[in-house]
Amino acid sequence: MPGRHSTSANAGLLATDLDNRRGIDRTRRRLLGGAVASAGVIGLVAVAGHVRAAVAAASAAAAAPADMADVRIEAFSAAGKSQGVSEVPKIVRSDAEWRQQLSALAFDVTRRAGTETPFTGALWNQHADGLYYCVCCQTALFDSRTKFESGTGWPSFWQPISRYNVQEGEDNSLFMQRTAVSCRRCDAHLGHVFDDGPKPTGLRYCMNSVALTFSARA
Repeated sequence: MPGRHSTSANAGLLATDLDNRRGIDRTRRRLLGGAVASAGVIGLVAVAGHVRAAVAAASAAAAAPADMADVRIEAFSAAGKSQGVSEVPKIVRSDAEWRQQLSALAFDVTRRAGTETPFTGALWNQHADGLYYCVCCQTALFDSRTKFESGTGWPSFWQPISRYNVQEGEDNSLFMQRTAVSCRRCDAHLGHVFDDGPKPTGLRYCMNSVALTFSARA
C-alpha cells in the first residue's frame, strides 16, 4: 500500500500533467482561433477584391458613353439612289476636334444647338438639284426634290432623305416646346421640324444652312 508521500507525489504529477494539458489546449485554441481569424481576413480580402472588381467593371460600363454604339445609316449615291442601310460606327469627337474642323458659326450651331440669323445662310435660297449633307460627317440628310420655299430664311424640306439618317428630340429651350432635329451619325444639331409644311407630309424641316453642305446631283 503506497505511503502518503507517494500519494502526494502522484497527485502533484497528475495536477502538473493536467495543467500541461490545459496549457496545450489553450495554445491549440489560440492557434486555431488565429487560423480561423486569418482565414476570415483572407476571405474578406478576397471578397473585397471581387467587390472592387465588380464595382470597377460596372463603373467602366457606366462610364462608356451610350452614344458610342453603332448606328444604322442609309447610304445614297451622288444621284440620290439608296445604296442600302448598314450599321456604322457613331462619330464622336471632342470639342477641340470639332472646332478644328468647323467654322465658329458651324460649331455653335451643330455642337451647341445655336441658330444662324435667317436669310444669311448660303443655302436658304438654293434651288439647284442635288443632295444636302451633314457638315460634320457628310451623312446624306435631304434631297432638293423635297425642298420648298417657306419664307422663313432657312432651308426648308418636307421630309428627310431617310428616316434612318436623322433623329428627333424634345427642345424646351427659349420658353418654347419644339422638336429638334439632329444627324443620327454624329449628333450634329440641324434645326427643328414643325407641322406647318406642305403636302404630302405637312411637315417643315427648318434647317440651318451652316449645318449642311450641298452637292449637285450626279
